Amino acid sequence: MSTEEQRLPVIDTPRAPAARRGAVARFFDSDLWYSFRSSRLVIVAAAITLLIVGAALLSPVIAPHDPYDLRALNLMDSDLPPAWVKGGDPRFLLGTDDQGRDILSTILYGTRSSIAISVLAVLLAIGIGVSLGLVAGYFGGIVDTIIMRIADVKLTFPAILVALLINGIAQTLFRGRLGGAEFWILVLSIGLSFWVQYARTVRGMTLVEKNKEYVQAARLIGMSRTAIMFKHVLPNVLSPVLVIGTINLALAIITEATLSFLGVGLPPTEPSLGTMIQIGNKYLFSGSWWMVAFPGITLAVLVLAVNLLGDWLRDALNPKLR
Repeated sequence: MSTEEQRLPVIDTPRAPAARRGAVARFFDSDLWYSFRSSRLVIVAAAITLLIVGAALLSPVIAPHDPYDLRALNLMDSDLPPAWVKGGDPRFLLGTDDQGRDILSTILYGTRSSIAISVLAVLLAIGIGVSLGLVAGYFGGIVDTIIMRIADVKLTFPAILVALLINGIAQTLFRGRLGGAEFWILVLSIGLSFWVQYARTVRGMTLVEKNKEYVQAARLIGMSRTAIMFKHVLPNVLSPVLVIGTINLALAIITEATLSFLGVGLPPTEPSLGTMIQIGNKYLFSGSWWMVAFPGITLAVLVLAVNLLGDWLRDALNPKLR
């Protein structure tokens, strides 16, 4: 029997589970995980964020009432104080608003709307800013000049003013016939207000990365500029984008609440945290403090927790602080 005949057959075993286990093990051995578990404040912030986001996502399941079901509303239940206050109703733990909606249920549904708008707006800003930053940094010249001058002009206006302007233009174009498009108008308004920081950051890093050897090698083998930018340069400039995105998420939540408070956000029938605060503010001095207090506390706690996570992520990914 020849040597080749004596060889045992090679059995290919799936390596994906092992690779996944290796990736998980590397994560738990990383400096990022050590930094996370070493800070009790960050752990508490992460727990609060997960609790609020999880409750918002599960609002159709865990909410005691459906604030969108107008048939279930009863004006006789309006302006009820929290259950532990004299005159409260055990059915409404945190009280009711002027339309008889349960405050707790409205907070859960409203938080879901606020988070959804903010996340989509940040993703839109990242998409626009990263793309423009890559193009400006890689091509340079007149392209870089035009994009950066547009960014400079944008920086002269506050984000909330830009969002109000875009929202007003959309309202004028549709002339009140939005048909439920308020959600996407808010996403567009906030997203177009936050793209500059991503563009400037990615441009600066691209100017450094495009002169490195791996980019020069990709050019020599004939790769297109688009492939080099998105396959080679982009993965190496995403770390600060993640940090900025986390911090901007808190700013987006505040911006959405501000727009809704000013009356240019979601309609009262589709509550968000800002809409609830705006409605509750009208009844604050009449003694119905719970209408504005509980949505305001929820907004403040959520923004503070996300900000703490963003600050920790910025420090954890900064090589100078390791």
